[in-house]
Amino acid sequence: MFDFSGTLFRIEPCERWLAGALAAEGFEADDVDIAKYAGELERVGAQPGGVMPDAPPADLAELWESRDLTAERHRAAYTALSRSAGLPWDVHDALYERHRTPAAWQPYPDTAQVLARLHERGVPVAVVSNIGWDLRPIFRVHGVADHVDAFVLSYEHEVQKPDPRLFRVALDALGITGADVREAVMVGDSPAADGGAAALGCRVLLVDPLPVERRPDALLPVLDLPGGKEGAH
Repeated sequence: MFDFSGTLFRIEPCERWLAGALAAEGFEADDVDIAKYAGELERVGAQPGGVMPDAPPADLAELWESRDLTAERHRAAYTALSRSAGLPWDVHDALYERHRTPAAWQPYPDTAQVLARLHERGVPVAVVSNIGWDLRPIFRVHGVADHVDAFVLSYEHEVQKPDPRLFRVALDALGITGADVREAVMVGDSPAADGGAAALGCRVLLVDPLPVERRPDALLPVLDLPGGKEGAH
């Protein structure tokens, strides 16, 4: 099982995210303003998959904690944070739409290799993500969808990590039951969220959600785990 954001894929830099949304809406802005307001968006944690807020505004606390349970909550939480950044342009919906596009995401350098090798070995793979939208098109456009057997997305089940029920959905989708659960591995970047798989007896492997150019091969150790070897199920 793999997490999505910060594990298999990384969101684009915040300045490029903002510039893309501005261009889509027909706004003109110079590099200085883009850098300035991208910094504000990062400060408040408004970019999904980007820097997390230290603490959301008090009036958004409940919405923030449950943002991945439904598509509506996810959009409302992130557009509210972008509105708190003081942007001089009304591009909050455009920013949200931008982050859902394949152009906004880049796979880590070893993502395709690891997923392909596991697929070749007959090792079933699920993507388990706290998210408010369908990420399957991201995998299709980047050419790795055929290497994933199941997508288990929090908003589709109204359950979010670290709740063990979401991992149980993934294990069931992969046909992993009983003692075989001990051979399952959850690969993610969040001890708090992805570590929830340990409650079911799964092993947990954590990677650092660095920019793609700074993390070329952190996923490769998965191929040497017992669950990642040829013929393992």
